[in-house]
Amino acid sequence: MECARCHGLMVADNLVDIRESFLPMWMRGMRCVACGNVVDALIAHNRMRQQTETARELKPSVSMPALHPHAKAA
Repeated sequence: MECARCHGLMVADNLVDIRESFLPMWMRGMRCVACGNVVDALIAHNRMRQQTETARELKPSVSMPALHPHAKAA
């Protein structure tokens, strides 16, 4: 797998979350050996959701009317 940030090598890693949980929480993820970028299932899901919402916002909500074939654009 290639890192989205630096295009380096991503390797499987065991990640531990000791700040947000009462007990240490282990999860499987990918870490870039070059820049340290971490991607796990939750990060990937949130990035995909954010891209989908951004794409939805970019779509025009009102379609522009077509010009009459004989009308000239100014």
